[in-house]
Amino acid sequence: MKKRTALGLALILVAFGLTGCKSAGGSKLNDLLSVLPKTMNGVVVIDVHRAITTEVVDKAIKDSAEYQKYQEFIKQTGIDPQKDIQSLVIGFSTTGTGEEALASGAGVVSLVYDKTKLLAKIKELTPNLIEQTYEGIVLFASPEEKDKPMFGAFLDETRIAIGNEADIKSVIDVFKKKSESVLKNEKVAALIKTANTNAMAWSVIAFPPEMMKDIVAKNPMAADLADIHALSIFFDYANKALQLEIKGLGGDAEKNKKLADTLNGFKAIGGMAAGEKPEVGELLNKIEVTSAPDNIRIFASLPDELLNKLSKTAEAQVKEKLAGTKGEEKKAEDKKDEKKAEIKK
Repeated sequence: MKKRTALGLALILVAFGLTGCKSAGGSKLNDLLSVLPKTMNGVVVIDVHRAITTEVVDKAIKDSAEYQKYQEFIKQTGIDPQKDIQSLVIGFSTTGTGEEALASGAGVVSLVYDKTKLLAKIKELTPNLIEQTYEGIVLFASPEEKDKPMFGAFLDETRIAIGNEADIKSVIDVFKKKSESVLKNEKVAALIKTANTNAMAWSVIAFPPEMMKDIVAKNPMAADLADIHALSIFFDYANKALQLEIKGLGGDAEKNKKLADTLNGFKAIGGMAAGEKPEVGELLNKIEVTSAPDNIRIFASLPDELLNKLSKTAEAQVKEKLAGTKGEEKKAEDKKDEKKAEIKK
């Protein structure tokens, strides 16, 4: 197994969601959010255990051509994602606008793991592992990641942090009580209180003031977005249906209604253009766009039956494109062969 792949299995796969604790709500959630830096202006929270043990995901894992590698991962790390990984939170911050915009972030995953066994396996698979110590905590990264490597750090027996060097050190500073957490960020904390934190995955984002101003300055047609100051998003799965809500917070009744009317207009045009793909029209019909004096809301509840139809349509399109690409490659090869034959003559 390649070194980069090995470290990726032990860090990225662990972090991004493949536990035997509590749900993503309550104190466990605060344990994760409480180590993200105050400078973060957005968070993403995923109840990994709930997501990966749903019937549809469980079936997808077991039917996957990569299932053997999944089993290999369990043997090598001692971590069974469906049993041992609980939740993942990602904090991120954005500064500047346009070409000067910068984004950074870090993630913290809660899980049941044997630190000694996992670190030993990572070192075995990555002999030249980069290691450094910061505030008494060891950071490690793959030697193949030379430009802005992704570091991992064991915070304690139930939390692992992941991020670039600067961001993961910021997490450690919060963990060591040397700086404040995102829960002390008034804007983000207020958004969290109104979010659907019982959902399988949710996110809140407080926009930097200059961001919306820059968007409007570059696109006057987006003027109605000028007063939107935050987003609240959630994904959930219940009663054999995937639910999605995106809510833009701010604005006023008139601007928000105008935005909703515009989006509903686009939806109607898309429905008419669906043509030979009724499942696309069905999807658009499931999307509701409404407005209120302080928000604009997009909501959809997509039943399994529709998701299966869309999946098959997407799969067919991919196969069609791949077949077209192979056909073009075959034609190119035939032309080369013809030229070679002509040269020989």
